[in-house]
Amino acid sequence: MVMRPGVLRSVAVGFGLMLPLVGVPVAHGAMQAAAPAAAARQIGTVKAISGNSITLATDAGQQVAVSVVDGARILQLAPGSTDLKSAQTITLADIAVGDRVLVTGKAGDDAGSLTASRVILMKSSDIAQKNEAEKTDWQKRGSGGLVSAVDAGSGTVTISTGGKKIQVQTSGTTKFRRYAGDSVKFEDAKPGTLAQIQVGDQLRVRGAKSEDGTTIQAEEVVSGSFKNLAGTIATIDAAGGTLTLKDLATKKTMVAAVTANSDLRKLPPEMAARFAARAKGAGAGGPGGGAGGGGQAPAQGAGATGATGGMGGGRSAGGDLSQMLARLPAVTLADLKAGDAVMVVGSESEPGSSRVTVVTMLSGVEPILAATPGGSPTMTLSPWNVGGDAPEGGGGGR
Repeated sequence: MVMRPGVLRSVAVGFGLMLPLVGVPVAHGAMQAAAPAAAARQIGTVKAISGNSITLATDAGQQVAVSVVDGARILQLAPGSTDLKSAQTITLADIAVGDRVLVTGKAGDDAGSLTASRVILMKSSDIAQKNEAEKTDWQKRGSGGLVSAVDAGSGTVTISTGGKKIQVQTSGTTKFRRYAGDSVKFEDAKPGTLAQIQVGDQLRVRGAKSEDGTTIQAEEVVSGSFKNLAGTIATIDAAGGTLTLKDLATKKTMVAAVTANSDLRKLPPEMAARFAARAKGAGAGGPGGGAGGGGQAPAQGAGATGATGGMGGGRSAGGDLSQMLARLPAVTLADLKAGDAVMVVGSESEPGSSRVTVVTMLSGVEPILAATPGGSPTMTLSPWNVGGDAPEGGGGGR
């Protein structure tokens, strides 16, 4: 969105916070100012403030000493605002540790200093309040599933969830975001386009639903390409943070990289036995069937209660596994050994790659895989249900 000269150009990344809610991408309150070409600009979080000096931790991980000159414009902008006309003039004393600021001015003699002629503030409390409101809206008006068709001409994306088809109708005002190749964190998602969405992708959408829930007018869409793997660990490289396994569905040997953001859990034997019985019934055409072919993650979200979707009154087997994940004991790569059966949801840096970055890994699943020896297990995990303090899942993850 292009504004008149001297005014904000766009709502962009930088000032938003991601609440660690399972499966719910929380919309940013963000801003990015248009500064003269010769001016320096920094965006980040206030770590300390003393007199006319601000210590700023930038989003790039740098620490910058900001000196605010006398007469500098100091403005407060509400999260989500798109125009400086709505900004309020404040003083330096109104800025506190934890607030988000954008400063523009003259770069210092080194990269770690800046003399600011303008400071734009977003209060951390305002950002948290907006994020909470948007989190609630995602719970109320959000849905998700596996992309089964994309009609670029009409701007319609069809998603499948629990055997139900939902038409996601996008428009010129729909905001698209795309998950990074090695992360399912919403703050790592990049601005995207409809053209990036492919059949087999996971998609979450927020917008007005039709009465029967089969159509959604999309206000915001976040998508990504994820793979579900299931098999027995062949090798483990604890030092390198990787393991290999032969995927049951594709029969391909895959390398799974475990990072600091990966969520590793273990399914207790008695719980694994219950899920195995359900998987065996689903594989025979009973409730909970239909995991999604080709090793992809199952559809999720529509018809579910709560923020993350997939619970659906216990009808979705894959959703059940994902929803209860945060309640399970956490493990590390060192706790695993060759021969252990695991289920993995991972992100691909490139489609068709033999390497994934682990988003979630569940061990202790030998009974579930044994119940579906023919290939891909009926139950799989969803990338959306990891980490954070979900109302139904508790904390733990990422």
